[in-house]
Amino acid sequence: MRSQPSGPSMTLSGAEAVERLVVDTSAYSHLRRWHAEVERMVTGAAAVLMPAIVIGELEAAFAAGTRRQANLDLLEEFLGLPFVSVIPVTRSVAARYGDLIARLRMTGTPVPVNDVWIAATTLDQDGDLLTFDRDFARVPGLRVVMLATDPAPAG
Repeated sequence: MRSQPSGPSMTLSGAEAVERLVVDTSAYSHLRRWHAEVERMVTGAAAVLMPAIVIGELEAAFAAGTRRQANLDLLEEFLGLPFVSVIPVTRSVAARYGDLIARLRMTGTPVPVNDVWIAATTLDQDGDLLTFDRDFARVPGLRVVMLATDPAPAG
């Protein structure tokens, strides 16, 4: 397992080229709404990684919605792209999660549990997390590409 940086999160502007881009739930949702910057980041990355936890969050949202099958079909299409990989929760990810959640609790830093799992997966993959969720900025050592929620459609 790689050693985990202990410093603060590093927030990138999104202008940098990203080798291993990890897509969180908010980024995937914006991609489906044709957000230009998300689309640029996803198509410009050498590898796009989606944690299994994100797929679970999406499945839950789809089950609660009115377009479940259409959304599942779009997700499967995305996951089938040759540069997209699903990242499972492995023993290494679980160890990172345990370390992260303990450190966050000791410092009194609230971060939703699923976000800690997504952060642990990103750190384990040495990736950069694409997100609109500011909670990730509180995770030590995580490289975050934080995007704004403007509705900039791709053209």
